[in-house]
Amino acid sequence: MPEEPLETGELHSQLEETREHHEHAQHAHDPKHGAGHERAGWTLQLSLSTALIAVLAAISSLQSGANESAALLEKNEAILAQAKATDQWSYFQAKGTKLAIYEAQSETTEKPEVLARLKARVDRYKGEQDEIHAEATKLEAESEEHGKVGEEFLHHHHRFALSVTVFQVSIALAAIAALTKRKPLWFGSLAVGAAGVFYFLKGFGLLGG
Repeated sequence: MPEEPLETGELHSQLEETREHHEHAQHAHDPKHGAGHERAGWTLQLSLSTALIAVLAAISSLQSGANESAALLEKNEAILAQAKATDQWSYFQAKGTKLAIYEAQSETTEKPEVLARLKARVDRYKGEQDEIHAEATKLEAESEEHGKVGEEFLHHHHRFALSVTVFQVSIALAAIAALTKRKPLWFGSLAVGAAGVFYFLKGFGLLGG
């Protein structure tokens, strides 16, 4: 199933709330007062870091959906190629049945003209079988390749989907930190956000695995 789109409206509300708290801190405290000035400073940094994480979360959400769609497309192509290969193998068997019949008939006749016609048909069906065999093998290889590519896209989709979840947790922690004015929660949000960046980069295949 496609990933649910990231609620950017909620993120925007959280960021606005954080900004308002920052402005309130600036007006509520004397700028010459160390504690008030420090609080205003880190809440501004909190707002900026949350905005950056929100951007990364939005990119991850788009990449997750794009990779899932690509995976489904490749899987469909794999199924289609396999179905065509199955048809070719059925056609190959049909040709083989006719070939066996003409080979049997050629062994029971002694008339040169009949034997020549039967031999010509045997040669023709053998040639057609070779062509059908090559086509069926090619289609099976295509099916396998599409399947592998689809699995790779699905792998990237899972990484991006995981990064979206982690980023959302980070944003939630940042919102709580802004409301409660607890700096350790912000540090926790940054730590969780770093984990999200890890899966974000793995989604692009930048970290391997």
